Amino acid sequence: MCGIVGFMYKNGAKAVPLGNRLSAMAGILGSRGLDSTGMALYGKLGRDHLVLRAQLAAESGEEGEAKLGRLRDRVGRFATVDKAIWTRNLARVEMSGVEKPDDLDLIRRITKAAEEADDIQVFSIGTSMEIIKDTGGAEELHVYNVEKFQGTHGLAHTRLATESIVNTCYSHPFWARPFADIAVVHNGQLTNHNILRRRFQQRGYDFLTTNDSEVIAVYIADKLLHGKTLEEALTDSITELDGTFTYLVATSDSLGFAKDRFATKPLVVAENDAYVALASEEVALAPVITSNTKVYEPTARSVRTWSR
Repeated sequence: MCGIVGFMYKNGAKAVPLGNRLSAMAGILGSRGLDSTGMALYGKLGRDHLVLRAQLAAESGEEGEAKLGRLRDRVGRFATVDKAIWTRNLARVEMSGVEKPDDLDLIRRITKAAEEADDIQVFSIGTSMEIIKDTGGAEELHVYNVEKFQGTHGLAHTRLATESIVNTCYSHPFWARPFADIAVVHNGQLTNHNILRRRFQQRGYDFLTTNDSEVIAVYIADKLLHGKTLEEALTDSITELDGTFTYLVATSDSLGFAKDRFATKPLVVAENDAYVALASEEVALAPVITSNTKVYEPTARSVRTWSR
């Protein structure tokens, strides 16, 4: 019984209070799961920039600064490190001078270098996306100043673990390694995720966890790589993913959802000319619903996308 949230500003603004909006909605959905909370936030960096978010657990400030220094040196092999900070469990490293920031091989090499020691796990790399997540409820993300994040669109998730372990790595959203700026939040269970994961691994893909939801992220990204539109990829997933699911996916400029053939997992959509908001329960949408907002519940096999 996880809670999923999506939000996109449709007016073309580049700096709007996205983090504040997602925080409020995720907080309302905390009753659907308090094991962990996470967000994929999309903002704007320079054209040649990448931002990396990783788990950097440390017992002391001295240990954290030492780990951050080693992480900075490793990723500095590939680009100029402009900023590097860590807060509680998470590090943020911003790089510039990246000639091809969406190059899959480059992102693979940066990820491998970052994770080669110190028990560091990379949660996201992107030109605009930052994944911030931790165990506990939405209030646990306040320490990372998510409410101050200015951006365009994003995802949020409140987790009630059913099969996999409870820790930060297994929290949502999941990044589609090694594709920049693609993330997924999911409510449900896949029964064929192990088969799909092995197929992707045989083709050279790497996974951080054994969670079924991470497979969805890579599945969608691989479809896009091979020429499918986001809507086509979502439509294919209805028949190619087995199990029960409602999931949201975000890219650098798009947001979409897909519901399985049984529609067992809830979703409510609120949309007007300014924005679209999605959540597992209408109560999380109440703060954004106005008189000119259309509110509806998608039916089984529903797919919808929005682009900025």
